[in-house]
Amino acid sequence: MSAAYMIVLGVVAGMMSGIFGIGGGIIIVPILLFVFGLKYHAATGTSLVALLLPVGFFGVWYYYKSGKIVDSDVLSGLMIALGMFLGTYLGAKIAVPIPEVYLRKGFAFVLCAAALKTWFSR
Repeated sequence: MSAAYMIVLGVVAGMMSGIFGIGGGIIIVPILLFVFGLKYHAATGTSLVALLLPVGFFGVWYYYKSGKIVDSDVLSGLMIALGMFLGTYLGAKIAVPIPEVYLRKGFAFVLCAAALKTWFSR
């Protein structure tokens, strides 16, 4: 995997995150799985590595400056981040011993459920 391809993937995921609020699970993990051929655990772990840095800072700054989010939204996001800090550790502890085939099926179910809910909601 070349650094240039990883940077392009990061740019695409960052753009999708800025537009739709998505990135790691819906963009990065599937591309690492299906384009780069990583195993599921490696794809998930690599996506989490990308999230270690404050990757959303400039997107948050732009939304905040434009008035689309306010202080309470930023505080809510920080509380979610705190929960994610703890949750990703617990999730990794649960996922590591699970065979890849079950993780792939669970991931597909979550994506399909989210897609259907989004498609049919008003």
